[in-house]
Amino acid sequence: MSQAIKSSTTGSSLADILERVLDKGIVIAGDITVSVGSVELLSIRIRLLVASVDKAKEIGINWWESDPYLSSRTQELLASNQQLLERVNLLERELAATKQLTDSELDK
Repeated sequence: MSQAIKSSTTGSSLADILERVLDKGIVIAGDITVSVGSVELLSIRIRLLVASVDKAKEIGINWWESDPYLSSRTQELLASNQQLLERVNLLERELAATKQLTDSELDK
């Protein structure tokens, strides 16, 4: 009459656990504060969400779609941004030069 020992937990592979976590999502939140006496020296807030892309979109998180550093158009966007900055600098220099001319004409 030999009976096998029954385990109260069922075995799960790492892939099964990962699939469940990505399907449901998991949030880890914490605060770390370093103080000496009553003086707070450092405060860190940690928020971590682990979920699949589909689950993240379902709950309204999609920042990676508009992040220029994660986009395939990164170089194009950076070049366009550089051109705009150069145009703004040129316009500011022209405005300053025009203001100087106007001020010098008023002084006459």
